[in-house]
Amino acid sequence: MIATSGRRRWLAVGLLFVAILINYVDRGNLSVAAVPLMRDFGMSPAAMGTLLSAFFWSYSLLQIPAGYAVDRLGLKWVYAGAFLLWSLASAAIGLAGSFRQILYLRLLLGVGETVAHPASISFIRRNFSEEQQGLPTAIYLSGMQFGPAIGAFLGSALLVKTGWRLLFVLTGLGACAWLVPWIALAPREPALKIERPVAGTPPPVWRALFATPLIPGILIGAFFYSYYWYYCLTWLPSYLVMSRGFSFMTMGAFTAIPLAGMAVVSMISSCMADRLIARVGRAMLIRKIFVITGYLLGSSILVLPLMASPAAVMAALLSSLLGIGIASANYWALTQAISPPAMIGRIIGCQNTIANLAGICAPLITGFLVGRNRRFELSNTLAGVSLWIAAAAFLLLVRERDAHTLHYWSGAA
Repeated sequence: MIATSGRRRWLAVGLLFVAILINYVDRGNLSVAAVPLMRDFGMSPAAMGTLLSAFFWSYSLLQIPAGYAVDRLGLKWVYAGAFLLWSLASAAIGLAGSFRQILYLRLLLGVGETVAHPASISFIRRNFSEEQQGLPTAIYLSGMQFGPAIGAFLGSALLVKTGWRLLFVLTGLGACAWLVPWIALAPREPALKIERPVAGTPPPVWRALFATPLIPGILIGAFFYSYYWYYCLTWLPSYLVMSRGFSFMTMGAFTAIPLAGMAVVSMISSCMADRLIARVGRAMLIRKIFVITGYLLGSSILVLPLMASPAAVMAALLSSLLGIGIASANYWALTQAISPPAMIGRIIGCQNTIANLAGICAPLITGFLVGRNRRFELSNTLAGVSLWIAAAAFLLLVRERDAHTLHYWSGAA
């Protein structure tokens, strides 16, 4: 159902893009500041891995409740409150005086940011038809790539000029300006009525979700794709400084350029998929092809340790992250295509819960493996191979006939 008309729905997409960009700047600041923060607090890589992982503890735990809140309470004020909470938590890290204080603030940051993704994907699912969902999804998701890119550039500059504390304070408090246009202009979306099953009908949706390999395939793919993604977001800046010897400014450029390119490719590939779907139909099949192709190209990160020169390092990073750009928007649009509208917030919450379990694992495992010798080879291999597993899950388990069955059972057919 198209709930918001014309210009207003695109305005909302623009605000959601800016919000998720800020979201990823705030969660990524610790990755940018990891090396000097380890030095100032005398932390090991394993301890820093714990801090990088802590965000995902609360973020993962609350994904399904956040999706439920969006489904039942609507978008505008739930998102505004969550945005304010995470901005203040991020700013407060700049005032922290101990490992424990940073740990608690990262947990609080995860609580606030948990609403962003279910709310945004839910809005697009409710307000754009199936053949239109690729572009608004790509615009929104490009914030997830431009956010780390801008955060790397801005963060490295602030790190050099002001130190890591002001990096957190300035970005956290400055972001609160977003609340003004959001409160003034965001649409007031009503909660969707949740249909109750009656005797003799097909299984309730939650049970139906797992009656075929479809949702398990999506969730397996989500975990292993996200393992790669969160490895890049949390440890790639430190890898460039610790293993490659890059300066903070060079690290910022080598992180930002591939991520910005990924965002551009994501929008282009989503438009291509939308046009193909409008021409031939088969939305699920077309988006699935884009997703699998992108994952296979993304696994080229496996050659990164073999690259000797800075130019070769940049080429490997571009190859890998541009490949992920092909997959990223279509990955979420594929989930939208299989989701009954009244359950979209909770289904996205479930998917994001599993995805962010990888956000817990990737920083912890990498911190443990890097250890005292500061070597990333095994961690990098795990990230690349995880994309092979994700591609296999989508290829073998995510099938059109199971999607038709789910829509029939849910009453959405």
